[in-house]
Amino acid sequence: MASFDLSPGALNAQTPMDPLQYAVASRDRDVLSIVRKALERGNTALAFQPVVRAGQPDQVVFYEGLIRVLDDGGRIVPAGQFMGQIEEKALGRDIDCETLRHGLDMLQANPTLRLSLNVSARSIGDAAWRRRLDQRLDSDPALAHRLILEVGETSAMQLHEVVIRFMEEMQPIGIAFALDDFGGGMTSFRHLKDFFFDMVKLDRCFVKDINHSPDNQVLAEALISVAHQFEMFAVGQGVETAAEAEFLASFGVDCLQGYHIAIPKFTL
Repeated sequence: MASFDLSPGALNAQTPMDPLQYAVASRDRDVLSIVRKALERGNTALAFQPVVRAGQPDQVVFYEGLIRVLDDGGRIVPAGQFMGQIEEKALGRDIDCETLRHGLDMLQANPTLRLSLNVSARSIGDAAWRRRLDQRLDSDPALAHRLILEVGETSAMQLHEVVIRFMEEMQPIGIAFALDDFGGGMTSFRHLKDFFFDMVKLDRCFVKDINHSPDNQVLAEALISVAHQFEMFAVGQGVETAAEAEFLASFGVDCLQGYHIAIPKFTL
């Protein structure tokens, strides 16, 4: 997809934009403005989606906390409209800090809860995010044993040395790590063996319609085998039908997550 300069100067420049470019640029500028205002006003929340044992949907292994941004009217701004634009920017660090704040609050309020939170490799190397994590763990070290941090595959591989060092620090105190979107980005198996992730979450593209796609069946089974070879749990995410769940279970996947299991909710 083409990228556009969304700065006020560019939008007001004399060089004309074609109607589609202008519409996209205006929309993105407005969405980012809503995200900034939501952060400033505290209009954010986590929605919780359970991750269950394959074949045992009543056994919740942990929940994933998904950040939600609300506009001034209380309407949810879909993450897909802004996450791709902010991940490499300061606003992405702010979203990750807010996710961490909400998540640690929930863990402290719910002593039996185990929760996964998304974080980018750039945020792992960010002083503000790290300071927030360290301060909360210093005041309540037990939170670490119920916290799972999910790092996207592409993000992890781009800054693999930063992620590896962080994992070496955090795993001994109890934090677990998940490699998100496994197989869908830029996995280097040369680096994979150095990470020691506790689990991987298969990229949704291999899960969708797996019961009708021989290619997805071969690839998903191979990725699950790789995960198990490296002593990692394998989670099938984006599961939307019973048939998809059954195929993944037959390939030995450990856990399942998706709308077929449960939709994300603001309450546990």
